[in-house]
Amino acid sequence: MKIYSILTMIMVVVVFSCKTEEKKETKAAQTEVPEKELSIVEKLAYASGYENWNHIKKLKFTFNVNERPGRTWIWFPKKNEVIAISDNDTLTYNRNDMDSTAYAMNGKFINDKYWLMAPINILWDEQSTTTEHTTNVEAPISKKSMQKLTVTYNQQDGYTPGDAYDFYFDDDFTVKEWVFRRGNQPEPSMITTWEDYTDIGGLKLSQMHKNGDGSFKLFFTDLEVETN
Repeated sequence: MKIYSILTMIMVVVVFSCKTEEKKETKAAQTEVPEKELSIVEKLAYASGYENWNHIKKLKFTFNVNERPGRTWIWFPKKNEVIAISDNDTLTYNRNDMDSTAYAMNGKFINDKYWLMAPINILWDEQSTTTEHTTNVEAPISKKSMQKLTVTYNQQDGYTPGDAYDFYFDDDFTVKEWVFRRGNQPEPSMITTWEDYTDIGGLKLSQMHKNGDGSFKLFFTDLEVETN
């Protein structure tokens, strides 16, 4: 009888423990927070390697337009330091503390890095913009059906406030074409492709932008990335 009673007690304890663990697992499953759905702006940024940005220690690139001499930039984002090299002149400045010369040069840097990595920049600029997403829109150059994101900057921030950009992209959220509209005017100020992508340092960057007939080419050379 004693052995029977002891075995019965052990079985009760085991069953109770199992049910307790089952309740804990059920409760944990019920309280688990679902993964947040990325916004369209975030999806474009992540398609360009945004998840690797914190590992970027140094980014070097040369901005070229047609046959003109290029501008070379060496950017240390963790220190917010920039080295600008153009026409045999070199200027080093920190974007947290700029004099008038550095401020003027920084306007060119913002323009050039925007062309290089606009899908990531629009995520950084999210507080200064409004966006509109549409699907099944005809892209202006290829005439293919794509998704479209219109990004409009406010009238207060930046070197060129109020400008608008129309990004055209496939279902993988890689930008294929875009339209720049100065001051959010209805007519395009410039339309180019985004092509010749390269993966470097975990970033996916377009090295070539051309207009419809190829007479205008804006492209990047000397791309270098250092990570930590």
